[in-house]
Amino acid sequence: MNVSLALVEGSKQIWRKMEVPEGCTVNQVITMSGILEELAIGLEGREVGIHGRLAELSDTLKEGDRIEIYRPITADPATVKRRSIPTAQS
Repeated sequence: MNVSLALVEGSKQIWRKMEVPEGCTVNQVITMSGILEELAIGLEGREVGIHGRLAELSDTLKEGDRIEIYRPITADPATVKRRSIPTAQS
């Protein structure tokens, strides 16, 4: 079956199409891709998704699925000051 894998790391944007056996999990496809070793990164602190929805590494994939490996969160939204947007003066 055909699936794809998308990842942004630093200034690199990677999107790979892969042919994998039926019944593969998210984790198996990530491992088969070799992307983590290639970029010398791990999955610690990262979430994964399928077509923009959070997924588990154990989720089984279907034909045409796109796995996305998200960047780690670097700031806690609850503690970051809100940025004010300047308003136009009349």
